Amino acid sequence: MKTLPKRRVSVAPMMDWTDRHCRYFHRLISRHTWLYTEMVTTGALVHGDVARHLRYHEAEHPVALQLGGSDPADLATSARLGEQWGYDEINLNCGCPSERVQKGAFGACLMAEPQLVADCVKAMRDAVSIEVTVKHRIGIDQIEDYSFVRDFVGTVAAAGCRSFTVHARNAILKGLSPKENREIPPLKYEVAYQLKRDFPALEIIINGGVKTLDEVDRHLAHVDGVMIGREAYHNPWLLAEVDARFYGDAHAVPTREQVLAAMLPYLDAQLASDEGRRGLRLGTMTRHMLGLYAGLPGARHFRRQLSDAKLLASNDMRQILNTIGLAVA
Repeated sequence: MKTLPKRRVSVAPMMDWTDRHCRYFHRLISRHTWLYTEMVTTGALVHGDVARHLRYHEAEHPVALQLGGSDPADLATSARLGEQWGYDEINLNCGCPSERVQKGAFGACLMAEPQLVADCVKAMRDAVSIEVTVKHRIGIDQIEDYSFVRDFVGTVAAAGCRSFTVHARNAILKGLSPKENREIPPLKYEVAYQLKRDFPALEIIINGGVKTLDEVDRHLAHVDGVMIGREAYHNPWLLAEVDARFYGDAHAVPTREQVLAAMLPYLDAQLASDEGRRGLRLGTMTRHMLGLYAGLPGARHFRRQLSDAKLLASNDMRQILNTIGLAVA
């Protein structure tokens, strides 16, 4: 079995964002940060195009597949497919509050059914040899009693789950959009800290509102890992210091220009692939790179040029970089 980095730092699964192109880009910046797919529903794998949903680049490891579903048999089938495709972890989504997900009877609403989640975890663990983990909230709607999330974790842990990623907010199932659910319910990091105190043998990873590596440091005094969401997407260079600071890897950090240069052969290969011939466009991949120069002079110009429809229509990244004024080999 291959040795994997600990999940001290990870990038959250984010719908429409953490696709395979985004993950490849992030991996060029950090060797050890754990990466997660967007949530993939069991229906998409049981009844749909498996390759379209599960293909990824070998360089992305360690990479986890996040599943959405609530049927133990379908989740077992999907987890087995994830293992066959080489993913390092299967993660069950028990935190998404969107109405679409609720209609499918999974996501955050599953927190109200801890025994069902335990059954799902057991079915997946019986089907695969890789780790099965759960990502969840600290409560749903107006349920704010700590005993609710404590009992949820205890029940699911009894089914063999050893790692829980805790988005430290409640999920409001009615009345708030997914975006509002990431902003309005207050963050309560102490709840995740208490879970670690109550379940010291479990891996507890905290998620929600983390924007700096100094915050990561502070959280790691209380929990085992930190999952970063939108900040890692909008300001990906945040990941450049992760390997040295949290994994003791002193390799030379590439420059932003070196990361861009490393992306070029990947972009070329994708555009030349069967998918490229079927219509994959450059902008589908480069949209994840818009924040590369966030906070630096020229960042707005970089974003504007990399978002220019006429330039992107050329499908020629080198031409765009020349237009921006970046000398990338």
